[in-house]
Amino acid sequence: MGPDWSEQDVAGMRAALAEAAVAADAGEVPVGAAVMLQGEIIATGHNRSVSDRDPSGHAEMVALRNAAEASDNHRLPGATLYVTLEPCVMCVGVIAQARVQRVVFGAYDDKAGALGSATDLSDSKALNHRFEINGGLLADECAAALKQFFESRR
Repeated sequence: MGPDWSEQDVAGMRAALAEAAVAADAGEVPVGAAVMLQGEIIATGHNRSVSDRDPSGHAEMVALRNAAEASDNHRLPGATLYVTLEPCVMCVGVIAQARVQRVVFGAYDDKAGALGSATDLSDSKALNHRFEINGGLLADECAAALKQFFESRR
């Protein structure tokens, strides 16, 4: 179980869940992300791989690109990334490159999660940056959005 979640954490995850709903409406896997810096959400994103024909169009990637643009810096020290699903290997690499301070995710991903589920890259020597990880915030709600999306496709 995660830490005692703050109101700020819940607000960050609610913003990510809103983005996941936008993704679902667009026919994308419903994963959303939000970047918070100094208590303010500076950017959001949702999965766009299908609509953009871009394999890197994951919610985390989109949100971090938007945050870098909003802050006019490719580095995001002090930022917290909220994401509705545990990040994959690709996204963990970008999180490290962006120098994100903390990652908070909702649902665990036993198939592709790279922060403890399928694998754990959090202490990899290949990453030159360490960040705090907190999983399980609104996990049931985040997982339900994914389950509903995939059930509707069957």
